[in-house]
Amino acid sequence: MSVSTRLSQVFLSSVKIPFDDYSRFIIMSDCHRGDAGFSDNFSNNQNIFFAALLYYYERDFTYIELGDGDELWENRNIDIIINSHSDAFWLMSHFYKEGRFYMLYGNHDVVKKDPKYSKTKCKSFFCDSINSEIPLFPDIVVHEGLILDYKPVPYQIFLTHGHQADILNDTFWRLSRFMVRYLWRPLELIGIRDPTSASKNIDRKSKVERRLADWSKKNNQMIITGHTHRPLFPKPGETLYFNDGSCIHPRCITGIEITNGSLSLIKWAVMTRHDRSLYVGREVLEGPVSIEEYILKQKAHNIA
Repeated sequence: MSVSTRLSQVFLSSVKIPFDDYSRFIIMSDCHRGDAGFSDNFSNNQNIFFAALLYYYERDFTYIELGDGDELWENRNIDIIINSHSDAFWLMSHFYKEGRFYMLYGNHDVVKKDPKYSKTKCKSFFCDSINSEIPLFPDIVVHEGLILDYKPVPYQIFLTHGHQADILNDTFWRLSRFMVRYLWRPLELIGIRDPTSASKNIDRKSKVERRLADWSKKNNQMIITGHTHRPLFPKPGETLYFNDGSCIHPRCITGIEITNGSLSLIKWAVMTRHDRSLYVGREVLEGPVSIEEYILKQKAHNIA
């Protein structure tokens, strides 16, 4: 199956979520939450992630996790991951309880596509502070794709992880998982990078991004993905392929906000005040740009 066909297949099977200018979304991906060991790339940014997510929780955002939230190639047991990052899961459980959380799977947590796995492994977790099990994501449905359906004008934003444009990590994900789990993870501990990873290999990253951009252009469709870990935010009139980056950049996390009918690329990082004290701060890297501006530019381009 071609990349174009694969992406179109996901698009056509995606659940639609209506939204308008009053809706608020934060889209982040590629947390790769691990077991808090040496190879857990999320550990360095876990406090930044919690601070950012708390900001969005208090401001009534809906959190969309766009795949690879948990590192289930290097780790077999999600219970250890949940226990290692229980504060993050506790906060995400509150989003979920209030109907403000959607989870998509990527290649590194593709096992979540099995409803039995998601509904048993993600049902509850043990809370040390009260010494008992509490609900996590009971009866959660983990999606491969979602469509944000903009109501002021007919317009759709397609969300998926993006590994569908990377055959090695999609069709042959079991082989890739085997290589990561038994070869590249041990080598990573001594500083050798995985050359098959789209996030660590520049050539592979560029190829995946071109395929996603080509699908967007061919189908005249806005798409937001993760997977490559490289943030992308096109200007109106350009190919409508966006990337939210990742939560494991050195010293920062990135994401895409949708508020007031506009999109923004944002960064969260530990920042320094004039008195040299540290704080977790938010910075807008690109935008906000209104969805209607993208629509108008797109229509003008199609007419031309």
